[in-house]
Amino acid sequence: MEGEAHRFACRVYFEDTDAGGVVYHASYLRFAERARTEYLRSLGFPHQQLIDRERLIFVVKRLSVEYHRPALLDDSLVVVTRAPALGAASLTLAQGVFRSGEEGEAAVASLSVTLVCVRAATRRPARIPDRLRALIARGCPGQR
Repeated sequence: MEGEAHRFACRVYFEDTDAGGVVYHASYLRFAERARTEYLRSLGFPHQQLIDRERLIFVVKRLSVEYHRPALLDDSLVVVTRAPALGAASLTLAQGVFRSGEEGEAAVASLSVTLVCVRAATRRPARIPDRLRALIARGCPGQR
């Protein structure tokens, strides 16, 4: 994952695990969603502002997850988010989930998420606002 990265810290709670204390596969989707939300907030575009001011939302078009090794109850995790691709109305994010302090090592899980910007009222694709595009493009290889 190249380019500037956003980091989001979270902890594994009992509700995130299966009966054996291993993080349940769907919990990684929640961790990644929270990290994406905070990524947009860090750029100055929280979801509610996008809805209220721009009348836009992002929807997931495609998502893939590869699980490398288990995260466990009480682990402290960091979700690293980068934007390797940016289109007129779409954005692909690469997200890695790491144990805290192990960001240079193998990820616990890796996600690739393609988001599409749509009009809130019609759910039809819409161009990502220019100011947001410029902020995202700073971290996108080949988009600078």
